[in-house]
Amino acid sequence: MLKLWPPKHIPFYSRYSPTLSKPVSSSSSSSNDLTNTILNCKTPRQALESFNFAINQIGPRKNPQLYSAIVHFLVGAKLYCKARYLLKDLILELQKFCKPRRACHLTFNALSRLESSRFTPNVFGSLIIALSEMGLVDEGLWVYHKIGALPAIQACNALLGGLVEVARFDSMWELYREMGSRGFSPNVVSYGVLIDCCCKKGDVLHARELFDEMGDKGIYPTVVIYTTLIHGLCSKSKMVEAESMFEAMREAGVLPNLYTYNSLIDGYCKLANIKQALALYRNMLDDGVRPNVVTFGILVDGLCKVNIFTTARNFFASMAKFGVRPNIFVYNCLIDGHCKAEKLYEAMEFYLEMEKHGIPPDVFTYNILIKGLCVVGRVEEANGLLQKMNEEGVIANSVTYNSLIDGYCKEGNLEKALEVCSQMTENGVEPNVITFSTLIDGYCKTGNMNAAMGMYSEMVIKGLLPDVVAFTALIDGHCKNNNMKEALRLQKEMLEVGLTPNLLTVSCLIDGLFKDGRTSDAIKLFLEKTRSNPLISEGSKSDCCFCFPDHVLYTAVIQGLCKDGQIFKATKFFSDMRCYGLRPDVLTYIVILKGQFQAKHKLNVMLLHADMIKIGIMPNAVLDLILTRGYRANVELKSFLRCSNDQMEFLLPA
Repeated sequence: MLKLWPPKHIPFYSRYSPTLSKPVSSSSSSSNDLTNTILNCKTPRQALESFNFAINQIGPRKNPQLYSAIVHFLVGAKLYCKARYLLKDLILELQKFCKPRRACHLTFNALSRLESSRFTPNVFGSLIIALSEMGLVDEGLWVYHKIGALPAIQACNALLGGLVEVARFDSMWELYREMGSRGFSPNVVSYGVLIDCCCKKGDVLHARELFDEMGDKGIYPTVVIYTTLIHGLCSKSKMVEAESMFEAMREAGVLPNLYTYNSLIDGYCKLANIKQALALYRNMLDDGVRPNVVTFGILVDGLCKVNIFTTARNFFASMAKFGVRPNIFVYNCLIDGHCKAEKLYEAMEFYLEMEKHGIPPDVFTYNILIKGLCVVGRVEEANGLLQKMNEEGVIANSVTYNSLIDGYCKEGNLEKALEVCSQMTENGVEPNVITFSTLIDGYCKTGNMNAAMGMYSEMVIKGLLPDVVAFTALIDGHCKNNNMKEALRLQKEMLEVGLTPNLLTVSCLIDGLFKDGRTSDAIKLFLEKTRSNPLISEGSKSDCCFCFPDHVLYTAVIQGLCKDGQIFKATKFFSDMRCYGLRPDVLTYIVILKGQFQAKHKLNVMLLHADMIKIGIMPNAVLDLILTRGYRANVELKSFLRCSNDQMEFLLPA
């Protein structure tokens, strides 16, 4: 017998009663007789009994007309949920031997045969809702256009919501406007759908306008609408507006629920504002709202991302107090946080604990651990985890293999990296841009430029467009091998395919040009590619082809100029660097002070040394040797050396 309700919710009329007239047997009656029997029943209970008996005799596939009859009857009795359940059941049965569109047509035709019923509009509305809830939005739209008349608002809302669920936002607005032209007037549910659409599309401004429009029409927003808008604002990091909406919600007498709090807490955690996130968590408890596994997952993840591991572990431990069992997401957050902080021992402890509690690690868990182990140089252990994945039936993806390939490349073990790449292909995972870029970088770092270029060619043959990482690795390799012609050719090719050189690309080229003795070309490239060029207008500086130079790039330029004997220019670049708010490091001072000593610019030496002391840079062995030798070679500077040494001793911690 067809089950419409769970056992404990079976209504009084769902069981056969001997007091009812016995349903007509299919063997002695035609399909039309059975249909008429259902339609002529006095009560829903009697109709369902007749329907169930007939279906058991004939089978659902053989006669959709019986479904049509019971759906018409239930809609007439205003049992819309039960009618939709049966419509879904019929469509699923029909889909076993035909496509969804055909199943929809057969269902529609069966319902149309009873058009004389005064309940027909609501019947087709129920069909639209059923199709929308099943994700068959195109079929729902077909029914909507087929019936001609505007269905009930519930059906309109279901269809609009169905389009939003499958992210067909433009189609949703097109349908909404078409409905409006036919007299559709949105209610609170409609506005909920529209606001949800705007938020999912990232258009929170329009969502806010719709929210205000509701108020103008005297429609009071529900907790769902407030929460949807708050979630949308949080996803755009508009936390001030989200908090304002949260307060307006309370003032309107609408109590925030768990989803409201989770959205706000998540918003603050994503901005690393843990203090405010924890304050909201306490407010949530004060309001009597109990946290769920999502709440704890958000907080644990947020705390781990800012390296507050003790508090993260405390929250993890407190889950049991609320009767919340940690899921794989919570464990993955803890493992990921500890791996990124290179706390591999703690990460492995959580990994073992989750297995102990019967939560099998997934591909994300293994990827986190494999990458974490590779970062700290424990590549063989990471490879062991890959073998365990295979034994456990967890399918490795490109992220898994790429992490291992990167680990072996960083060790200079290209042979092992290629073995992993072969294993990757054998297991049906195609090498991607990251795979090739990693191998190219590995070959470049070992100086094997022929192999690197061969890998580059293979990448192009496979139809993969090399990324900035691949081009930069090749450019750096050629620069280090004094092949500036090929390095500059690759830079040109990079620009031709629409890729913008990043700071590292520019640094490699400038360093290579200086080493090749092409100082003027190096300076020209620096000014062309960075936003420090005074001849470039502010409007042009916003162009994506420019990058902000860092202290490493400035150091490379200063070093190149000093080696070329252009100390004045080097000093000018150092001054520019300081004016832009960039902090020099020890290497910068080694380069500039060495140049100043060689040029015997005594005043500059003292000023630079004083600047170094002022910003708290402690000299290393190399810088200390340069300073000592430089000062001892010049009698006039010896007194300054004594004063500066006293100053450095004062700066050193006790």
